[in-house]
Amino acid sequence: MDFWFLAPTLALLAGLAALAPLGVQVLARGVVFIDLAVAQAAAGAGLAAGALVDHPSPLVTQVWAAAGALLCAGLVALLVRRWPPQREALIGLVYVTGASVAVLAARADPHGRDRLLELLAADLLWADWSQAGLLAAVAAGVMTLQRLGARVLGHDGGFYPVFALVASIAVPVLGLFVVFVALIAPALWVRRGWALGLALAAAATAGALGLLASWAWDAPSGACVALALSLWGAASAVAPRSR
Repeated sequence: MDFWFLAPTLALLAGLAALAPLGVQVLARGVVFIDLAVAQAAAGAGLAAGALVDHPSPLVTQVWAAAGALLCAGLVALLVRRWPPQREALIGLVYVTGASVAVLAARADPHGRDRLLELLAADLLWADWSQAGLLAAVAAGVMTLQRLGARVLGHDGGFYPVFALVASIAVPVLGLFVVFVALIAPALWVRRGWALGLALAAAATAGALGLLASWAWDAPSGACVALALSLWGAASAVAPRSR
């Protein structure tokens, strides 16, 4: 196997390490759709940068994506606090709004359709070392916050901004589909009693198999990884609970 395969593999593993601890918080809070809503807001804002700014640099696009994700996370936090019984339905509407904005922004960009598809299901096999390194740094930061316990991620003031920033960085590299399943699948196994480290190791194995399948069969890597992780996550529903 060529050396170039290491960069996308590291990007996937780092993305899982960054997202899985946040997914545990998502399930604990009962705000599953926040994954899609915030990730879609980041994607939509990034597309808007391409439509409104003349040849934006990657940094400018990332700033727009982070701003969109933070704005969406703040809105979700407000909805959850103000109308808790309807939170999932309202967050779902936020997601549809963000998706609609993304489609409209894509129409205004000559390459918007291709970029929109890439943000939904990124081709992980083309992830480079700079992207992998950035995700590794983000993963290290999230793991550090995780060790602090409930003092940061356990509070809304810490969780929502961290979640928004991590999602805005992960979506351009992993794609929205992989970001969502990387948050939810390991968290489902943690709910079954698995330790987070074990769930991460199993998620890494499933994701790596999906990446290998995409390479061997010349298939879209984002879709293959998302499918592999989804199947593994769904298996948690019938697995015996760990004591």
